[in-house]
Amino acid sequence: MSAGAPRIPVLLYHAVMDDPPAWIAEFTVAPRQFAAHLDAIRDSGRTPVTIGTLAAHFAGRAPLPPRPVVLTFDDGFADLPGRTAEALAERGMPATAYLTTGALTPGRRCLLPPAPMMTLDRAGLLEEYGMEVGAHTVSHPQLDTLGPRALRGELGDSKAELEDTLGHRIDHLAYPHGYNSPAVRRAARAAGYTTAVAVRHALSSERDEAYRIARLIVRRSHTLADVTAWMRGEGARAAPYSDSPMTVGWRCYRRTRALVKGPVFAG
Repeated sequence: MSAGAPRIPVLLYHAVMDDPPAWIAEFTVAPRQFAAHLDAIRDSGRTPVTIGTLAAHFAGRAPLPPRPVVLTFDDGFADLPGRTAEALAERGMPATAYLTTGALTPGRRCLLPPAPMMTLDRAGLLEEYGMEVGAHTVSHPQLDTLGPRALRGELGDSKAELEDTLGHRIDHLAYPHGYNSPAVRRAARAAGYTTAVAVRHALSSERDEAYRIARLIVRRSHTLADVTAWMRGEGARAAPYSDSPMTVGWRCYRRTRALVKGPVFAG
């Protein structure tokens, strides 16, 4: 894409807590760090919008503000409907939360390791805080290693559970750990989603692909300077771009492994 094309930061957060379980610690930021990120985003002049707003623009139904940014949250950790949503609401910042339904219902089988999670019945509270809710599958598998039937179940069942809980359509999906493929993207469309976000650790753009929107995954090692650079549209490449041979090879390896071991946690 040309160097002058508008770049859109789509940030991916997980947990916001001081003492996370070891398995998610790399992708966790402390509450004080998170507040500093939000203030830097506000001070950058970027306008926070939801994935739904970005989707409407991709579909030609609505314009974007001149300098948009999208904040997304995966899985549904316990902090989300509490101080994390409060911090966003205090600053008037909309966001999109992608919920792993199996992890939010006690007793359900899920591939996510143990962690403090919200419960599914609190999804409505996220909307009260001004957050948009999307699906993040039932059990958090590597979607691009599943057969067609299991893939349809992960995409369709999580969508249906959220729709039953909230009483309205769920249009947006996040691929666990960003793992996707052309077949997974076709399945997402067939399941009734209008967008799906990947990871790619890249900036999105107005020409990005609606079924693998690029996100910047926020790690605990990222500094305030990193966030500030992303707000300037710097510090990462911009989508769309083709998968590298290394990405394709890694997908083939994981598929072969899954044939032997069964569904694997995407993380």
